[in-house]
Amino acid sequence: MPKSVHRQSANRPPRVRLGGTILVLARLENGRQVRGKLHQLSTSGGLLQLERPLDEGIKVEVIFHVGKSTVRSKAGMKFPMWATQGCLQPFEFHDLADQERSQLAADLEKMLQTSAATAIPPEGRDTEIFSDSAPAS
Repeated sequence: MPKSVHRQSANRPPRVRLGGTILVLARLENGRQVRGKLHQLSTSGGLLQLERPLDEGIKVEVIFHVGKSTVRSKAGMKFPMWATQGCLQPFEFHDLADQERSQLAADLEKMLQTSAATAIPPEGRDTEIFSDSAPAS
């Protein structure tokens, strides 16, 4: 693996697997609203579980509540992947303020410490932290 790729994955924020336990509202620029569930989340973006995919590259406002954080941020949608129930569509935060990002990071860390979620380590690591208990919603 080239060194630049390894450095990039090492700097990637940790992702937390939520398994669809957190509801999210995606508000499109035309005012249409799409409901979904958060499958994974990090401080840079996440993975939505949707009934139908949104177009790659469109801008949305994502709104959800996790821990003590209520996140309301502009996001860009990435290329969707079909899943057994609907699709999984990655997104990237565009305007998450530093204070909101810090609070979100603290909330995600707290979820991991209370076994409410699963950590997905950056690429190149061999271990994962698994939870036996489902989070309370």
